[in-house]
Amino acid sequence: METSILKTESLTFSYPAEEGKEARLVLDGVDLDIEAGSFVAVLGHNGSGKSTLAKHLNAILLPSGGKVYVSGMDTADEARLLAIRRTVGMVFQNPDNQIVANVVEEDCAFGPENLGVPPDEIRKLVDDSLKIVGMYSYREHAPHLLSGGQKQRIAIAGVLAMKPRCVVLDEPTAMLDPIGRREVLETIKALNETQGVTVVLITHHMDEAAQAHRLVVMSKGKIISDGPPKEVFQQVEALKAVGLTVPETVELLYELNREGFDLPLDALSDEDCAQALYQLLKKD
Repeated sequence: METSILKTESLTFSYPAEEGKEARLVLDGVDLDIEAGSFVAVLGHNGSGKSTLAKHLNAILLPSGGKVYVSGMDTADEARLLAIRRTVGMVFQNPDNQIVANVVEEDCAFGPENLGVPPDEIRKLVDDSLKIVGMYSYREHAPHLLSGGQKQRIAIAGVLAMKPRCVVLDEPTAMLDPIGRREVLETIKALNETQGVTVVLITHHMDEAAQAHRLVVMSKGKIISDGPPKEVFQQVEALKAVGLTVPETVELLYELNREGFDLPLDALSDEDCAQALYQLLKKD
């Protein structure tokens, strides 16, 4: 039984240097093992290497050094490229760059058609994918008339129609308003929980990262922290040292502790934080 779906070993990467300049190391010895069926968030500032890492996970980029494996397949093996991209689907920041048709259901059918899936199977794949992301009732709509959050859900459905076992989302909510962000995040969570799809979410939003099962924090091309969000976000000073904040709930409890209180820093949700404060007030 395979447990690891994505694996990087001593992964390094530099973009080609401009003339007269040295190449900058963007990924610096990244070792990462992602279990099938898990929901992992990769958190980091712009320039931390997180988006470059994402592009290695389905061979958009190939390592300068080290290895990347997708279900045991080496991404540097050109003969396995199609199988790798069938296993790992990518969703990017701007849904407009991924939407290719003038009708929602035709857009979702684009991927499976290119893979040579028979037409009657495509119909079912498209319907199922649109139902998973809650956009089935919009199947005959024009994508350009939809909201940002709806477009991103269509982009996710288009990837799902190709039946990937893993979906990597590179800052999928960066261009969305709060309602769109919430819609997309709920879609991502449902994808993992109800469909068993492995999800890798690249983000710089603390509240999004807090909802994953596992949180990987990157800075300057290296992984500096890796574990459940409740554990990682307790490292307030370490995160602040690399210019990252923590969720507002943790920040509040952290500041109260600095004033001499003794509160748990693992209360990430609003409810848990309120409960911790209630217990404190009850004691007093």
